[in-house]
Amino acid sequence: MDLGLKDRVYVVTGATRGLGNAAARELVADGAKVVVTGRDEKRVAEAADELGPNAFGMAVDNADPQAPARLIAAARERFGAFHGILVSVGGPAPGFVADNTDEQWGAAFESVFLGAVRLARAAAEELEAGGVIGFVLSGSVHEPIPGLTISNGLRPGLAGFAKSIADELGPRGIRVVGLLPARIDTDRVRELDGMSADPEATRAAHESRIPLRRYGRPEEFGRTAAFLLSPAASYLTGIMVPVDGGMRHGF
Repeated sequence: MDLGLKDRVYVVTGATRGLGNAAARELVADGAKVVVTGRDEKRVAEAADELGPNAFGMAVDNADPQAPARLIAAARERFGAFHGILVSVGGPAPGFVADNTDEQWGAAFESVFLGAVRLARAAAEELEAGGVIGFVLSGSVHEPIPGLTISNGLRPGLAGFAKSIADELGPRGIRVVGLLPARIDTDRVRELDGMSADPEATRAAHESRIPLRRYGRPEEFGRTAAFLLSPAASYLTGIMVPVDGGMRHGF
């Protein structure tokens, strides 16, 4: 199936590893050009180099108010166009309600929530009909995840924001989509499993609750993201797509 991604230009934040990187890889594999970001300059350069000539890396922090304008300008200057953005950011500090400090909440709000809002607003101003704004969120949009209190507080609000702007931008032909990963086999998920007394048992317990009985592979998430960002998904907007192997048991 031709997704129509050839020569389309996207910004993918948080793309040095994990889910953002998986999405960037699949976009490039299908012919798109991407501006990839992360906070660590060395990792950004390495990620862009691995993706090849159709990728350009910029070291930026999603919490930086200047980041949106810089990234969109880079897409236009490097590749001559801007067709969409996928907002991905590393997960906030884990912990239960008594564990997390005001500083951790504030930092997470700036990067996970307000940073995403700024990026989406800037993209909305620049995109034309056929453009797309995507958010990498979490299964916690529907069901809180124990030990991830900050994420549980911020992700559902961002999903509500995404749904709101989908309604606002729809008349202009701009789509807004969200992805809700669960146990995808990334460094972040392995780190979370590793915080338990028995990481292997923790993983096995999670897998037992997934109908497909395994963690997802990053490329499986990446392919879903690439489709949703592509012209092939032109009639999909305002949706939150679980990428979870069936882990969410509700409709």
